[in-house]
Amino acid sequence: MLADSIKYILAAEYEANQVKLIVLNKSKESIEKMENDGKNTVASTLARAESEIEQLRKTSDRKAMEDATELASSTANRLATMRARADRRLDTVAQRIFERIVNV
Repeated sequence: MLADSIKYILAAEYEANQVKLIVLNKSKESIEKMENDGKNTVASTLARAESEIEQLRKTSDRKAMEDATELASSTANRLATMRARADRRLDTVAQRIFERIVNV
């Protein structure tokens, strides 16, 4: 009877160790799967972020070009206005100088 009890205890210990090994292997597999899923999620998020950054860069470059074109156009218009005003004043000044020379 004692020998049977020892056999049952040893069998139970063996079975418990087998269950521990199965649980340990399943745990390792689960951890490995979660790590891989995490790496894939990080890679996917990084790729999406890089894509969004590239899109934002393109949008900002396009906006900068539009602003630069608008500024160049505005500057050209102001320059033409100033040049026309300077030409009119130059004519007036030339006429006054001529009148002074003639009236001297």
